[in-house]
Amino acid sequence: MSRFKSDFLRTLDERGFIHQISDETGLDELFSKETVTAYIGFDPTAPSLHAGGLIQIMMLHWLQQTGHRAISLMGGGTGMVGDPSFKDDARQLMTIDTIESNIASIKRVFSNYLTYGEGPKDALMINNGDWLRDINYLEFLRDVGRHFSVNRMLSFDSVKTRLDREQSLSFLEFNYMILQAYDFVELNKRYDTRLQMGGSDQWGNIVNGIDLGHRMGTPQLYALTSPLLTTASGAKMGKSLSGAVWLNPDMLSAYDFWQYWRNTEDADVSRFLKLYTTLPMDEIARLSALAGSEINEVKKILATEVTAMLHGRTAAEEAAETARKTFEEGALSENLPSVEIPGAELDAGIGLLSLMVKAGLAASNGEARRHVQGGAVRINDEAVTDERRVVGSGELTADTVIKLSLGKKKHFLIRPV
Repeated sequence: MSRFKSDFLRTLDERGFIHQISDETGLDELFSKETVTAYIGFDPTAPSLHAGGLIQIMMLHWLQQTGHRAISLMGGGTGMVGDPSFKDDARQLMTIDTIESNIASIKRVFSNYLTYGEGPKDALMINNGDWLRDINYLEFLRDVGRHFSVNRMLSFDSVKTRLDREQSLSFLEFNYMILQAYDFVELNKRYDTRLQMGGSDQWGNIVNGIDLGHRMGTPQLYALTSPLLTTASGAKMGKSLSGAVWLNPDMLSAYDFWQYWRNTEDADVSRFLKLYTTLPMDEIARLSALAGSEINEVKKILATEVTAMLHGRTAAEEAAETARKTFEEGALSENLPSVEIPGAELDAGIGLLSLMVKAGLAASNGEARRHVQGGAVRINDEAVTDERRVVGSGELTADTVIKLSLGKKKHFLIRPV
């Protein structure tokens, strides 16, 4: 039995989303009585979020699915400062143009998980630059800054970590937590927002907002955080061997996204089905009970369900079929990710190590060399042991492509243009 009576908190609880809540009973009562508006902030530090941020998007998804109003807050204002929480050093400052470009790019993903519109339960996409960029500094210091104790701010783990390592924390970054707290108050004033959610590393920042709201006369505000996820082997979520697992399709193909989830460790399958899919809990329980070779079929279901939410059911099933043909039949599939190389360059010949880096199968020539020496590299399904191998147009197949493979699961087609 869940300890919650409201649909939203019960759903989050049984699926493993809850790490901490500021006032469980009060928040549960609120969700049971009325339509609640809640938000999560997203920093526009890149043109796309990656799979590590998917847990936050899924929390907003379930918020809306259980009848409440979700706000995805874009950090168009705070992004100009950068969140120093648990960072080793200051972030590079971004121009307003870069921030706006990143926000426009990030936005495209959210409509796959949330329904935006003007209705009482439709989600809202808000930019905190709307109020932060026009702040009068002296008024802000007097009306908001006076409520903050520097002693208390210095006690937060996110700040202490930097100071304990004797790493510089600029005044600019120090202001970030004040701006984030003010966002909560402003969102309450504008949209009656009562709850801020985020990863567990944001707990101090969110509680700051609750405290500021109390001092500035808002109704009771609430905090809810999710656990910071790592895989069973301790790897950070959203990172693969070849880099970040981006959500935007122009930065990572549906096939590569599918493969990331297909390669989930056995110990993580049940947890990821709960967090990242919308499959019913009884179906997840049935799938979680399977073992042995059957777990590979469950991983394919996980990969297809997660990919379907982001890229659409058709793209997810195509990715699954591409993988089946490639691995089970050894066939060459046109849907494999590809990299285009000028025909003249292929005619002249290109070094295997350079080609692997261009295809994203290795981050550097040194890494590519280690893969070749380890016997993990194949060209047109034939093992390659010579790291000095030159790949040329003579190796084009009848389909006018060259298939470059790393291990059993990573394949790229080299296409001349």
